[in-house]
Amino acid sequence: MIVPVGFPKIRFATADLPASDRVALWRDYYGKTIFRAEAEPVCDASFRATVMSRALPELHLLFGSLSPVRIARTRALLADGNDDLALVINHAGQIAATARAREVTLQEGDAVLVSSGEMIAFDRSTAGGSFSIRIPYAVLSSLVIDLDDAVMRLIPRGTGLLKLLTGYVNPLLNEDVPVTPEFLRLAVTHVHDLVVLALGATREAAQVAQKRGMRAARLNAAKVHIATNSSDPQLSVRSVARDLGVTPRYLQTLFEQDGSTFSAFLLNQRLVRAHRMLTNPRFDRYRVSAIAYEVGFGDISYFNRCFRQRYGTTPRDLRGAAASA
Repeated sequence: MIVPVGFPKIRFATADLPASDRVALWRDYYGKTIFRAEAEPVCDASFRATVMSRALPELHLLFGSLSPVRIARTRALLADGNDDLALVINHAGQIAATARAREVTLQEGDAVLVSSGEMIAFDRSTAGGSFSIRIPYAVLSSLVIDLDDAVMRLIPRGTGLLKLLTGYVNPLLNEDVPVTPEFLRLAVTHVHDLVVLALGATREAAQVAQKRGMRAARLNAAKVHIATNSSDPQLSVRSVARDLGVTPRYLQTLFEQDGSTFSAFLLNQRLVRAHRMLTNPRFDRYRVSAIAYEVGFGDISYFNRCFRQRYGTTPRDLRGAAASA
């Protein structure tokens, strides 16, 4: 697996290419650089595609949004010796994957494991998108029960691990994440853990992955849920635990192991949002009390006290300083 220096996020879109060369350049880039596969659009004139890719040590993440197309790993391309396994998670639209004389149809949210060491074809009949998580065969071979039998086996969208896995991978692919050695090691290990669990881990691997990758993914899901719903004054550890399908105590433990608490994380999310609103001219017409309520506080005195402890100034003074800057 080729890993670019610095592990950059790469974006490639046909919309950025000259219309006359769009399909040819796409075939060349996609086939030689990203997936080592042939791409045949259903209609050259209307073909559109956007790909985001990040290659990490022993992990290659890819998200593609495409119009109808056929993508095939042909016999000629197998000569490169690549034996990576790819867990393909269909995000939108429909894909028919064909390999080993079998066809697996992926609806939205379904997944399938495919091998780069075998001829495989993907027929996307409608516009849509999918995630691909590529891992070397050697990494998974001792961790998954009957790994070869897992290839071309449909993993239905109801599998909770797929949601956790997608939620964990998405920021790695779509955001400018730090690339310190420790961060990379943990991120790659956590993704490996979640993929192993989704495919059917051996007993020993499952015990490790449950304590490591699963916990990290659940903590990530909890943080995303809190950040998204922090303005709800009724948000609580009990309500978040219920929505994530875990116990309140387990959720508290996840935050404690991360060096924080549920309450501290929620409070910080609300304060950060309040700070952004107080320094943004778009919200000048809002009273400070209205902003406090807007971000989820039910008590103005408590908001003012927490804000001053966090930022060393009052909300009103911060707004005044921002206006005069």
